[in-house]
Amino acid sequence: MLPVAEDTPLIGYRTHSLSSGGAGLLHVLLYHQPNSSQGPPETAGSLSFSSGEYTAEELCVAAATACGILPVCHSLFSLATEDLTRWFAPSHIFTVDESFSQVVVYRIRFFFPNWFGPKKSYRMGLNHQLQPILDLAALDYLFAQSRSDFLSQRVELPWTLEAQETCLSLAVLDLLRMAKERNRPLREVFRSISYKSCLPESLRSQLQAENFLTRKRIRRQVGRSLCQVSRFLTDLHFLKLKYLAELEGLAGSTAEETFLARIPGQAAPDAARVIHVSAEKGILSSQGSISQGPSLFCDFPEIADITVKQASREGLPVESRVVGMTKTDGRSLELEFPGLAEALSFVSLVDGYYRLTVDSCHYFCKEVAPPRLLEDLENQCHGPIASEFAASKLDAAGQNQGAFLLRRSPEDFASYLLTLCLETPGWKEVKSLLIQKNRDGAFSTPGVAKTFCSLAELLGVCQQFTLEADGTAVHLGTFLPPLPKEKSNLLIVRGGSRHQLAISPSVPRRAAIQMTFHKIQVENLVQCENLGQGTFTRVFRGLKRDPKGDDHEEEEGGETDKVHVTEVAMKILDPGHSRWVEPFLEAASLVGQLSHKHLVLLHGVCVGAENIMVQEYVRYGALDTYLRRNTATGHVTASWKLQVSKQLAYALNFLEDKRVVHGNVSAKKVLLAREGDPATGQPPFIKLSDPGISPASLTPDLLTDRVPWVAPECLEEPKNLSAESDRWAFGATLWEIFNGGHVPLSAMEPEAKCQFYQEGGRLPALPWPELAQLVAQCMDYDPRRRPTFRAVLRDLNGFISSDYELLSDLPVPDNFGGYTNVATYQDPTVFEDRHLKYMSVLGKGNFGSVELCRYDPLGDGTGDLVAVKRLQQSSAEQREAFQKEIAILRSLHHDFIVAYRGVCYSRGRNCLCLVMEYLPHGCLRGYLQKSHARLDHRKLLLYAWQVCQGMDYLGSRRYIHRDLAARNVLVESEYRVKIGDFGLAKILPQGKDYYVVREPGQSPIFWYAPESLANSVFSQESDVWSFGVVLYELFTYGSKTWSPSEEFLRMMGHEKPPSMASLLLELLKQNRRLPTPPGCPIEVFTLMESCWSFAPSQRPQFCKLASQIEALRKKCCKTQD
Repeated sequence: MLPVAEDTPLIGYRTHSLSSGGAGLLHVLLYHQPNSSQGPPETAGSLSFSSGEYTAEELCVAAATACGILPVCHSLFSLATEDLTRWFAPSHIFTVDESFSQVVVYRIRFFFPNWFGPKKSYRMGLNHQLQPILDLAALDYLFAQSRSDFLSQRVELPWTLEAQETCLSLAVLDLLRMAKERNRPLREVFRSISYKSCLPESLRSQLQAENFLTRKRIRRQVGRSLCQVSRFLTDLHFLKLKYLAELEGLAGSTAEETFLARIPGQAAPDAARVIHVSAEKGILSSQGSISQGPSLFCDFPEIADITVKQASREGLPVESRVVGMTKTDGRSLELEFPGLAEALSFVSLVDGYYRLTVDSCHYFCKEVAPPRLLEDLENQCHGPIASEFAASKLDAAGQNQGAFLLRRSPEDFASYLLTLCLETPGWKEVKSLLIQKNRDGAFSTPGVAKTFCSLAELLGVCQQFTLEADGTAVHLGTFLPPLPKEKSNLLIVRGGSRHQLAISPSVPRRAAIQMTFHKIQVENLVQCENLGQGTFTRVFRGLKRDPKGDDHEEEEGGETDKVHVTEVAMKILDPGHSRWVEPFLEAASLVGQLSHKHLVLLHGVCVGAENIMVQEYVRYGALDTYLRRNTATGHVTASWKLQVSKQLAYALNFLEDKRVVHGNVSAKKVLLAREGDPATGQPPFIKLSDPGISPASLTPDLLTDRVPWVAPECLEEPKNLSAESDRWAFGATLWEIFNGGHVPLSAMEPEAKCQFYQEGGRLPALPWPELAQLVAQCMDYDPRRRPTFRAVLRDLNGFISSDYELLSDLPVPDNFGGYTNVATYQDPTVFEDRHLKYMSVLGKGNFGSVELCRYDPLGDGTGDLVAVKRLQQSSAEQREAFQKEIAILRSLHHDFIVAYRGVCYSRGRNCLCLVMEYLPHGCLRGYLQKSHARLDHRKLLLYAWQVCQGMDYLGSRRYIHRDLAARNVLVESEYRVKIGDFGLAKILPQGKDYYVVREPGQSPIFWYAPESLANSVFSQESDVWSFGVVLYELFTYGSKTWSPSEEFLRMMGHEKPPSMASLLLELLKQNRRLPTPPGCPIEVFTLMESCWSFAPSQRPQFCKLASQIEALRKKCCKTQD
């Protein structure tokens, strides 16, 4: 539904025409655009975007800037399709070209009702100060959007007499608002604007059908009401608030979105579901065929993770997508949506509400992650938090001189603020340094002439030198990154919600758990065989007998003396460790008060001569033992280990949400309840056991034995036990799981273990780069940088749901005992994927994409820029062809051929990425189009000569390119080009000077020689033909209008003939060739024609072409000089 203009319910004034003639443009419609020079201030406008790639978030930022929306309210907005049936995730990419034309609408999507009364929603403020959700600019936009929906009848209205009276009241408020906005007398507005233009179409029609006297009476009534209301309501924004409140009372809350989905695997119609999402109630589900009301699935704080994966039918992929949501208590819901667009529309809504109500720094999956948030997380930058929250954070951290944080500006989308603490004797003050992001993407700050390519570089320089603030010299000290679930004005407290907003993170202590548990009598326990021994306990399998009391009904047969026997595990504290009784019981109490499917159930405690913790018996025992016993059998696969790791993360995420620290996470504390069966698809199942004696109670030597699971800060001070220490332990456990349960650093002496931490030692990197990166993040020596378990679940989901291909288990390295400097031993042509920092997409093809990355093994932004080619699909044939392409490029070394840098293993070593040098100006075709004005014939001939030289070298190595075109020639600088993309290249068989291609595939036929079209024969002579086409592209400056494909299609007289290859071949047989490019020297065109000789033997060789082009270039130089 389109935005409605002021005086009419139809389409309002726009800055551009939206007719079909606007091809190649993306229009963003606005409901309210203040201070517009294009039309009246109250009319709807639009923004138009020409060719290029834009994320939905970029477009929202541009729209917000045009509408005066500040960054703090930016997260409430999103883009919708023109008919408002679907929303775009912030990460959605719009690719605008000549064939593209689309209209989207900029709307407030995330809506929080209950602005008035005891259930009022508000923004988080310091010291319980209530801040409005919307500022004045956002309120203006909401009013315009709601008014448009009202007039367009997008909101459902009850057409009762009372509702009609309310609609007339809204019209009165609207007319009064117009008079104030336009600064015109009320009488004049009432005479010039019909009150009916402020009503929905159906009500207008109904009033128009009334007789004259009735219409006159209603008009007189509206006029009187207008005069009466104008005496009391004088503030413009109060008028708008009154209008919105009246409209909400009339139509009810419009904040709910509904989605049609189905339950995978269920038969219709029982599978149909209607999903309801709102800020007030969370996520509800109703069965499509049943008229009963929806039932609550969960509220936003209860969501642990969300996955999106492609659905399948009978083993084959289909268009629909399955969205899986798991709650913190382990319950899950799977919904199948018709397609990816619908699925991401739903997920982006839930993801956005979670960020607004729970954690402003979290996202559930990369498919919907806002790009600005990803930048902030990479730079450890806060969002646009208010100054008082920044100052409060610095103060709460107890930091003094030089402590600082980085945040986005609350006033400007292109600015950042470096907020730091200044302290001199007698006073402490907080100051902010402005950092500006320029149009070219570089960063600058006032008073510094140099610009920086990244925030990391700028901060690095600032930390090296002394800054001056108000005449006080200050050196940047401790950096305070954003924390999960941090209290700030970016969070909204929902009125009436059953979930209260969590306060900023603090350090939870296990002592906060009040000790309570069920007591079991010793005579009801039977001790069986010994299962093992811990540091303080002996563990036995046992039986717990529960005698039935008199309150049980008599069973069949009249027997009342039966007992219920349960198999249990009995952990008996050794008598010699009586000093540990209280910590032992504390551990039992911690387990006993929590219930989760991946936590071991505590039956109770027996206190007496022996202190016994009675737990459920878990059949397969400790995970580390199971792994060491079964890894060699092949039953324990990498995907099995991923499932186990994810279940452990679920348990720890549950504890994290409950603000409970486990304190002793390791593979021996993870118990395997079910092995799983790959044949039936049944996954393994684990349970996290009790933590045992708390690290805070252990002696230093006992604590050192827990290295590397105990976090470094806990080894230094055991009372530092926190949620972050569990994250470190999870990283060590993840490493342990993927190394077959082998204990890391087991051969080290205690002193060496302490030194390992003091020197910042790291466990050897896992052979799976993505997992290695996750382990490194969890085991970061700065506790604040360790990811939350929701973030861990998100990463693990990425490995599982993206068809993650993993290696078979590798033997354990011998050097577990020492610190391994990976860079010292690494093959320079083997790149680690975790060090490849994605920057942008350079190009996409049918089978692969090329990305610009920075290879940054030091993590300091000093790495090299490289181009990384990845396969989009991964069939065996495509992988084999890709490996051949890599082998060809690896063997080539020439100034005018793109340089091979190496390979990178991703998703296991069976999945390769090709790493090449990065050429900053992209492909030659695009460069010609952009740089037409400054490229004379000398430079065009220089490029042609360089391509000839490269192709001559290629021929000398018996390679044929088969895809030589301007799009596959890359530009290093204004004076050098290089041949790239060897995806179709072949090596000539020994004794032959041609190659016959037999495998099917898409072909660039307009660059193909006649023999290639006719018989799939390729040779160096066919490459010469393609070079002639490249020469033609050079002298048409890569024009799309005069491209080879367009020219040949014009000759054929068809837009897309069914058999283009055969028609093209007929044209070439008739000696039809590409025309002379405008302004092309006759000598150059003669050279092109020689390359297009029908007989391959009559075409010149590349060495001869190079000398001819060089001669032409020299002649051209003399002429122009």
